[in-house]
Amino acid sequence: MTKRSCLKTVLMILIFGLAFPHWPAFAQAPVQDSSYKIGPNDILNIFVWKEAELTRDVTVMPDGKITYPLIGEIIAQGQTASELKKIITERLQNFVTAPEVTVIVKESRSQVIYSIGKVTKPGPYPLAPGMTVMQALSAAGGFAEWADPKNILIVRKEGGKEIQLRFNYKEFTSGENLQQNILLAPGDTIVVP
Repeated sequence: MTKRSCLKTVLMILIFGLAFPHWPAFAQAPVQDSSYKIGPNDILNIFVWKEAELTRDVTVMPDGKITYPLIGEIIAQGQTASELKKIITERLQNFVTAPEVTVIVKESRSQVIYSIGKVTKPGPYPLAPGMTVMQALSAAGGFAEWADPKNILIVRKEGGKEIQLRFNYKEFTSGENLQQNILLAPGDTIVVP
């Protein structure tokens, strides 16, 4: 088997979802990326050691805030888990002696991408850390009948404007123009004509 045919086989497995048959559960697993910014609808697990009544899951509200016992509302949106941990720890010190706080993003619901057009399962999908165009196409179940894989568009908002990035599946799977398999950003829409 040649390198090119091996690459094609691996890419086909990814495209048709065989590598990640339970992808939505995989994508919503706890976020481990320390640079991840919390957003609306994310579910956070806040654990306070030896304080069972303060340990709970909270959902970030649409306004970016959470409500937490004893300390009230806290802006969570735009914070990393470690930044939020520091804020909660500081505020709890008025009520708890030397609080040991852990914050985990239990489910990432604020960062989504969209796939539309001729894919098997169009719709919104959670944006997994490091997700590329090929991985998103795999999550969408691959191409539907009559799809045009040479003219895929990624629509992205940057600086208040929409830009269109092109992706040619045929070129990519033949080993050409590999740099077009870009990392996706929250809110990106993949259009398969």
